[in-house]
Amino acid sequence: MDETSIQSFESWNTWTQYAAFCLVGLSILIFLGHLIKLSSTGDSKTKYDYINRNEINILMACGVLLILAGASYANSFISELTTLWLFVRVFVTISMGLIIGVIIQNLLKFYYPFYIEKRLKKLRYKPRISPKSGKPMKLLSEEEEDVYLDEGMQAEEEIYSIDYDVWVDEETGYTKIEKYAGHLHALQCPECNYQTFRVTKEDILRAPSTSEEGELLKYFECGYCGHKSKKNYKIAMLQDAAEKSSTATTA
Repeated sequence: MDETSIQSFESWNTWTQYAAFCLVGLSILIFLGHLIKLSSTGDSKTKYDYINRNEINILMACGVLLILAGASYANSFISELTTLWLFVRVFVTISMGLIIGVIIQNLLKFYYPFYIEKRLKKLRYKPRISPKSGKPMKLLSEEEEDVYLDEGMQAEEEIYSIDYDVWVDEETGYTKIEKYAGHLHALQCPECNYQTFRVTKEDILRAPSTSEEGELLKYFECGYCGHKSKKNYKIAMLQDAAEKSSTATTA
């Protein structure tokens, strides 16, 4: 091998190592930024929304960067390279990267949701502090909160598309209404036990009226094993105008 080839390999090895270190550093910075964002967010609902929208994507991005860093570092010790070895290196690097990527993706998709659901549930029901009195607020029950929800909000809750939490400061009357997706998160599949059982479709079999409950049919499907199921839900009767007025006056 001539001197020019040796020097080119040395240059390649040096720059691929630099690339590997930079990719690791970028992954760490992204993860640290995520932790700083979480620690600096005091409002539980804001933190809930941030985790729900971003955490899995951030962890996946960090994982991809670490895979690329590993691939770069593994190919930074070349002293001699023939056509055959070039093919072998490319094949092994891509194969290992895909295998590790699939493992990380499966961990985040099928196992991590169990952990993230516990955190989200804890954040959702953590007592809110009233900005008026500085005291913990009361989370109203489904029956109590209807007084604070307009007809559109109640309709969203009745078909399980949106769920509202109403927090009230009993001392000052300050009210905070928080909005959550009714079936955003996957349930645990009864067949494979992974947290991948989601609502795929909803049909209103019978609309509610002021004299009769409605009926909703929800279709579920597991994103992992494909298990399908459906379940009927009751939709609460509608309140007429007089009853609503009476309830609001009492409250």
